[in-house]
Amino acid sequence: LEIRRSGSAALDLAYVACGRLDGFFELKLQPWDYAAGALLIREAGGALTNWQGQDADLCYPDSVLATNGLIHQTMLDLLAVDGS
Repeated sequence: LEIRRSGSAALDLAYVACGRLDGFFELKLQPWDYAAGALLIREAGGALTNWQGQDADLCYPDSVLATNGLIHQTMLDLLAVDGS
């Protein structure tokens, strides 16, 4: 498992949407940190939830998990063991 962080949630989400990264996870983001990226993920057919697997809520962004969709359950399982 290789983890890379650009320091920008918006950039990382754009990278997931275009296929450069497989997934992204973060805690305590502000809505402006990931609103545009959330749209990109959804339009690209990816998955966007909180770490509990519920739809991500821009008004209450406690945690964010975005993936290409193929690895979403695996990431949820890893975060449940290591980060929740």
